[in-house]
Amino acid sequence: MLVYLAGPISGTSYDESTKWRARVANRIYPHDALSPMRGKTYLSSEEAIADSYDTPLSCSRGIIVRDRWDVARCDIVFVNFLGAEKVSVGTMMEIAWADAYRKPVILVMEKEGNPNNHAFVREIAGFWLPTLDEAIKIVNQLGSAEDVGLIQA
Repeated sequence: MLVYLAGPISGTSYDESTKWRARVANRIYPHDALSPMRGKTYLSSEEAIADSYDTPLSCSRGIIVRDRWDVARCDIVFVNFLGAEKVSVGTMMEIAWADAYRKPVILVMEKEGNPNNHAFVREIAGFWLPTLDEAIKIVNQLGSAEDVGLIQA
């Protein structure tokens, strides 16, 4: 199973954008994770990542092409909006693509006060959890062969 790790990048630091993704990727094993930050260590000194750069993977078109391809080929879109301070336009696009491609969305977001809390987001999300740990559990349960009866006794 392939899980796309969506969430705010613009305006966050490199560490803020990568640490939670690494934590989730390590906890959903044996499933694979796709991070929109992969191959972008050149941004490691950024304290506030811009919405685009003059590099193939980080220019406007490069971001759109790869992120849309990732959403199209994944099995689940895992969205982390915890602590967001502004609306994440890029993540909104990824949620819309997920809906268009009929990919389940696992949303991690506070119940109150998050600027990304919108009717479209709430209705597209198949699962809305308040913590990363609870959302990780859902990923692992959805992808468990045992739970779906694929393991023969």
